[in-house]
Amino acid sequence: MNTSLKITKIGNSAGIVLPKDLLARLRVGVGDTLYVTEAPDGIRITAADPEFAEQMAAAERVMREDRDILRILAQ
Repeated sequence: MNTSLKITKIGNSAGIVLPKDLLARLRVGVGDTLYVTEAPDGIRITAADPEFAEQMAAAERVMREDRDILRILAQ
């Protein structure tokens, strides 16, 4: 998907308007939060919080490595 977006003046700031089809692809709407991160190939805009994703990945590693201990604690 290649889309060009024009930067417009919004008060004392600048912004872009996201088309409906792009909002649908991101599964976001008015009031939702988008996250901007730097990537090796440029800038990435996602609806997923990258910090939360890192925390979940760490939790999954712990659960996988210590599954026997967690099973005993759950009893």
